[in-house]
Formats: sequence, C-alpha cells, structure tokens
Amino acid sequence: MISVHLDSGRVEVRQASIPERPAGFALIRLIQAGICNTDLELQRGYYGFSGVPGHEFVGEVVEADSKELIGKRIVGEINLACGDCSWCRRGLGRHCPGRTVLGIVRHAGAFREFLTLPETNLHVVPDSIPTEVAVFTEPLAAACEILDQVQIPCGSAIAVLGDGKLGLLVSQVLQANGLRVHQFGRHPEKLKIAARAGVTTEVRGENLPEAEYQWVVDATGSQSGLHSAIKMVEPRGTVIMKSTVHGEIPVDTAPVIVNEITLVGSRCGRFEPALELLKLAAIDVSSMISERMPLASAPAAFERAAQRGVMKVLLSN
Repeated sequence: MISVHLDSGRVEVRQASIPERPAGFALIRLIQAGICNTDLELQRGYYGFSGVPGHEFVGEVVEADSKELIGKRIVGEINLACGDCSWCRRGLGRHCPGRTVLGIVRHAGAFREFLTLPETNLHVVPDSIPTEVAVFTEPLAAACEILDQVQIPCGSAIAVLGDGKLGLLVSQVLQANGLRVHQFGRHPEKLKIAARAGVTTEVRGENLPEAEYQWVVDATGSQSGLHSAIKMVEPRGTVIMKSTVHGEIPVDTAPVIVNEITLVGSRCGRFEPALELLKLAAIDVSSMISERMPLASAPAAFERAAQRGVMKVLLSN
C-alpha cells in the first residue's frame, strides 16, 4: 500500500505493508481524508513529529471483531486511551496519560491506504451524509467541545477570532446553538461562509474591540491571537483557546490576573453532536473545500494546503 510520511519537513509517499490488526481493533480502508492546520504544524516540527500524519478521515471497515462493522463507512475518534487508568475511569480518556493519538502521537495516521483504530473509537456515518462532508466530523467535534466545556446562556454575544477552517466551524456551531456570534477575520471570501449562517462578520483591522465580550474564542492559529482575545474579553470573562501553534507563545499575565480572566484550553470533542449537525445539514462545510487530490499526490497537496487563502484540501484513496 502507499503511505504518506513526514520527516524533517519533507512530505514523501512511500510503499508500506498493510498494518496488522490487533484484537479489538478494526482494519480500515481509507476513502477520503483532510489536511488540517495540525498536519501543517507537524510538518513544521510540532511535537518533533516523524511518521504518518492524518486524523480527519472517512474509511470503510475491512476487518473487525464486531462483524456488524464490516463494510460500514466510519469516522474515528483520534485518542487511543488505555481504558484502565484513573483518568479513563473518570471518563477522561481523551486525557489518558498513556494515550496515543492518531497521526500525532505514537500511532500512525490516516494518510495511508489502510489504517487501524480500536472499534470503540469508531462511529458509523449515516447514509445521508456525503463522504466529503463526513470528513469534517473530527474538527466539527472540536468546535462542539466548546459548548461541553463552557456554559453560555442562549442568546449571549460571543466573539470568534479567526476565519480559518476551525474558526468557521466554531462560529457556525455557536450560531446554530442560539448564540449571537461576531466573527473577526482577514478574508472577506471566507467570512461570507459564516455570514450565510447568520453570523455577524467583520474584516479585522488593527484596532479590535477592547473589554467588550464576556466570551471570546481564539481560533486564529497565530501566536498573536491569544493576546488579542485577552484584550477583547471583559473582566471576569472567558477566553476559549482553540489555536494549536508550534513553539512557545509569550503571554502578559498581568491583564489576565488583574481582570480575573478565565483561560480555557479546548481540544477534541465528542463525535455524536458533530454527526448530528452534519446529518441535519446545519453546518456548511462544502464551501470550505478548496481542492480534492489523490493520496499519491500528498506532497503537492501539502504545498497547496499551506498556501495563503486555501482552506480544506482533501486526499482521496
């Protein structure tokens, strides 16, 4: 089979053996996968990564202990927890200290013709959801995670910083759940996607509002995003941090402490609410697809995904 490999910033397509399927795991044939900002950060050196990336995918189960899964179109949660430690027993498997993470930490990712995941990580994709829409399940679940972490009253105003792929998913999820979203970005064409969902959008200038929102989401993917979000939030407000950036980010803690601001790190989320939103066609993800390329063209696909203004690049097997 062919497999995409990252090493020292290089993207290569290699020949590899079909992975063995441990007990309790499924062998999955890749149908389609998406390149996300985390994959690009891995290429730049995030986590000191070397190996097969990719964690946003739709596949077909080829082999499994559970026969009812065979032949099903599935998406998969990316954290492989031990299931036995105190964190797992408390329902915090996504934070299991012994976990591996698909395509990120010690588990080869989805950018290959065949991959393996525990059957407990899999979710069957409803027939009504097209494959290239279902590819967005994992990042959409990350957007939905905000509402599991922070209790925001319906009708509240919330600012979203950033109009990249995750920022657009976040703004649409929050708007769909009854919040009044104001999204700030730098790209009018991208902001139109959120505007069609009812989001108030604004092309970001140098002077952002100060101390104006009780809740602010940083989805800029930049080192300056958190600084901007802290300036925008009210005293005793909450900043939800969604950006994953390679390297350290300097933060002036004085305004955080003086204004008693709550900082909430936010990562992966449950797949169930994401699949429900996709089933209801409540989130526009199709407008976020910039290009579709074959898996064998992964080096060119990574180059394309890293270009300014490009959104989701899909890899098809």
